[in-house]
Amino acid sequence: MPLFTSEALILRTYALGESDRIVVFLTRDRGKKRGVAKNARQSRRRFGGALEPMTCGLVTYREREGRDLAFVEQIAPTQSPLCIPAGADDALGHVGYFAELIDEWAQDNDPNETLFRLGASVVDAMTAGIAVEPLARYFEYWLLRLQGVYEADPRASAGARAFLDAARTCSPFGLQDVTVAVTVLRELEAAHRAKIAMHLEKELKSARVLREMRR
Repeated sequence: MPLFTSEALILRTYALGESDRIVVFLTRDRGKKRGVAKNARQSRRRFGGALEPMTCGLVTYREREGRDLAFVEQIAPTQSPLCIPAGADDALGHVGYFAELIDEWAQDNDPNETLFRLGASVVDAMTAGIAVEPLARYFEYWLLRLQGVYEADPRASAGARAFLDAARTCSPFGLQDVTVAVTVLRELEAAHRAKIAMHLEKELKSARVLREMRR
C-alpha cells in the first residue's frame, strides 16, 4: 500500500464500528480523501484534537488500489480552531459551516490547491482574531467565485459592492482594515445563501444552526 503525507484540512469525521472513525480530509495535492482512523473513538491519545473540523496539518495515510477508504496513520496539526482566542464563540460557531462548505464543493481525488489554500487561510485568520462575520462573507464570495458561479447583483447596495471590491483584492487578514456595516453583512449573507442553495440544490445544515445561534 503506497504511503502518502500531505498537507490537509480535516472536514468531518463519523463513527465506524465501536472504536474507529472515518475521517474526511482535503489534501493540498490529491483532492478530497476518506480514511479510517483506527481506535480513534476509544483513545484520544493517538489523534487528540487533530480530528476537529478545519484542523490543518500533515496527514499520513495509506491507500489500497481499488478501495475507497484509506488508512490514516498519523495527523500532525499545524493550525487548529482550538487556537481561536478565548471568548470568540461566534468564530467557533462558524467552524462547522466553513468545513461543510468545503466538503460540499471539494471533489474526491480531484486536486484543488486553491480551495485548500482558501480554507487554510480562513483558519489562520480565525486564530489571529479576525472578525468572523466579514470573514464568512469573504469566504463565501471567494468560494462561489472560484467555482465560477458568482454573478454580481445589480441591486446590491453601495456598501455591499464596496465590501466585495475590497474582498477581491485583499487577504483574509486585510479584512481588519475593511469597515463594513452589520446591515451590509446581513445583505451579503442572504445573497450568498441563495446562491449557495441554488448551486448545491439544498440548504446547508450548518447555515441553519448559525441562524439559530444568532436568535
